[in-house]
Amino acid sequence: MKAIIEIAPRGSVFKAARGQLKAAEASAKLGADYHLSFESARTLFAELTPARIDLLEALRRCGPCSVYALAKAVARNYSNIHTDIGKLEEHGLVRRTPDDTVFVPFESVEIHLALFKQAA
Repeated sequence: MKAIIEIAPRGSVFKAARGQLKAAEASAKLGADYHLSFESARTLFAELTPARIDLLEALRRCGPCSVYALAKAVARNYSNIHTDIGKLEEHGLVRRTPDDTVFVPFESVEIHLALFKQAA
């Protein structure tokens, strides 16, 4: 499974709906199982900080585990890991099992940053 994360600038409701349809088509072409959009690079990197991206990698490496075990594995404060896992879960990049272990359901996560040409 693959997740694709990209920038999708804000617009009208109809423009956004068109964009979502195009994104779904693009995701299908790229073989993505999950698609996540942010309105700007600033928002993307505020939500998916380097520490959170590192957590995705560590969790993928460790496999399903408790938040406590993950905090120990990455030598970070449990409270911070708990917060970061909550944010990753909110964005659909981490899932929780009934026995409260967390895991990354994707083999890869790609972040696409399109460079837009500025209007003159």
